[in-house]
Amino acid sequence: MKLPHLGTLKLRGHLTLYCSLVAAVPLLAFAWIESTEFHRWMKQQVQDSLEREAAGLKDLIEATLVEREADVRTWTEDHALREAMERNDSARSDLELASFLRRSPTFRGLVLFNVEGQAIASSPPELRAAFEGRELKVLATPWFRSAQEEQVTSEGFTAAEDAAFHGRVLPLALPVYGVTEPRKLGVLLAAYDWERLGKVVEPALARARRRAQSSFALEVRRPDGTLLFNSKAGAARQGVRLVTVEVTNGTELRDVGDGWRFVASVDPSEAYRMLTRADVLGIGLAAVFAAVAAGGSFLLARRITRPLRALSEMVARIVQQGDLTVPLPSSHRRDEVGDLANAFAKMVEHLRGTTAGLQHGMRVLKDTVSELQQANRQQERNIARQAAALQQTQVTAQEIRQSSLVAAEKADMVLNVAERAEEVGRLGEAALAGGLGGFEELRVQVEQMALRIAQLSERSQQIGGITQTVKELADQSNMLALNAAIEAVRSGEHGKGFSVVAREIRSLADQSIQATERVRDILGDISQAMLSAAKMTELGYMRMEEGLEQVRASGSNLRELTTITQDNSAAVRQIAASVSQQNAGIAQIFGAVTDLSAMMNETVLSLQATTKATHALQEVSEQMQQVARSYRIS
Repeated sequence: MKLPHLGTLKLRGHLTLYCSLVAAVPLLAFAWIESTEFHRWMKQQVQDSLEREAAGLKDLIEATLVEREADVRTWTEDHALREAMERNDSARSDLELASFLRRSPTFRGLVLFNVEGQAIASSPPELRAAFEGRELKVLATPWFRSAQEEQVTSEGFTAAEDAAFHGRVLPLALPVYGVTEPRKLGVLLAAYDWERLGKVVEPALARARRRAQSSFALEVRRPDGTLLFNSKAGAARQGVRLVTVEVTNGTELRDVGDGWRFVASVDPSEAYRMLTRADVLGIGLAAVFAAVAAGGSFLLARRITRPLRALSEMVARIVQQGDLTVPLPSSHRRDEVGDLANAFAKMVEHLRGTTAGLQHGMRVLKDTVSELQQANRQQERNIARQAAALQQTQVTAQEIRQSSLVAAEKADMVLNVAERAEEVGRLGEAALAGGLGGFEELRVQVEQMALRIAQLSERSQQIGGITQTVKELADQSNMLALNAAIEAVRSGEHGKGFSVVAREIRSLADQSIQATERVRDILGDISQAMLSAAKMTELGYMRMEEGLEQVRASGSNLRELTTITQDNSAAVRQIAASVSQQNAGIAQIFGAVTDLSAMMNETVLSLQATTKATHALQEVSEQMQQVARSYRIS
């Protein structure tokens, strides 16, 4: 359950309230329990005290009545009195009664009646005159009728004043028997002075007065409620509800007062005066203790909340102004609040160091991001140039590849021509051998040889053109390889493989040039040899008649031509092999350039991702820099 307006209290108010409640609630509970127990005990004490007084009055009156009744019984058995009654000696009876009354002054008087209810003796003597002419009334009294039956009764007894005895008396009557013969001679009436109860209860009243209970009263009532005695006779106590305790006279001791009720009463305001004082004192002490608890709680709350308030103000200053320059003083308290203050001071110091390190890190991060962006932009430019150069290289490699394919086709053609020339040389040699066997056929063969030589010269010229083309292709390959090497150097680590391919292409181009030069030299020799053979054929045709020796010389020259043709064929095969190798190298270059282009694309994508990451890092750096700048440390 929430108390109203409790949420508006500060920590000091909460601590004061709770500590006060913690101190006051047990105190109030203890006070309530103590007050309840004390009330119960006090009420029980009052009840016990009244019961003791009532029981004491009962025991005292009971003992008195038993004793007085025993006295009366003893008197009725007195031998002298009985003899005096038998003799109707009134004077002697008066003397005996006077003697009895002197021995027991608690009686107001003694009267001796005969069986007719006539007073025959009394003490004091004037009582006899008070009962003269009242015989019928005496016979009708309860005490006389009970005495006839040898019983003592209180029936008919009231606290009213008796006119004969001039006061309140309790009649105790017993029969008197004769001495010589056991017959009833009369009745002895002993009037117990009921007013003596005032002296009997005086000690109890004195004790009540000492207890400051002036309203204390003792009462004696008959079983039917008839008031027989009241120690506060004449005091009006109407409308006051008294505290009363009642004790009944039992039959343990047979007496005239059996069944009487003895009542002790007192005013509650007096009986429970100590309770009122105790309640006032308890409430006062509880109030004082509650005030002391509240004051102590307030001081305790103030002591606890003062450093907390300082910490709260410092936190508010840090949150609102971001000021970490003011150091928190260390607390000298050894309790949890002091530990909290010291821990918070250390936390602020750590926060100050963390903020300083964060700001320094932000500056370094900012510089690093700037350098990274600049390097990224430079790398973008370099990669752009490399990509352009790589694209040009790829185009050039494609062109070289096409040229290499053309060169390979032409090399195959030259190889075919060389093979045909070699075949022609072998046929010429066979024809020359056949010319040795048949000179007659020489002319025809010479004409055919001339025609063949002319064709061979034409083919040699074609081979020279092809050789020139191969040399030009080799020169172009050399230039492309040089350019490729330059681009490989510019590409750095990514161009190392491309540089190796470029060197192989240059090596193949150099071999192609050397082979082309050799083929050119051989073709020159072939051309010179063909010119000489043609001249010799012409001379042989013109001088056919010169003889067999010239034919042999022509055969020797023809064999030499065959050898040259074979050499030319071998050179052409080498050229074809070099062109094939060049074609394979160019294919490798093209594959390397293609792979390099793919790697360049991947590099561009990675660079773009790096650029995005750099921008994101820059944004995070700016945000962290704003956070770091929100605290001032110097």
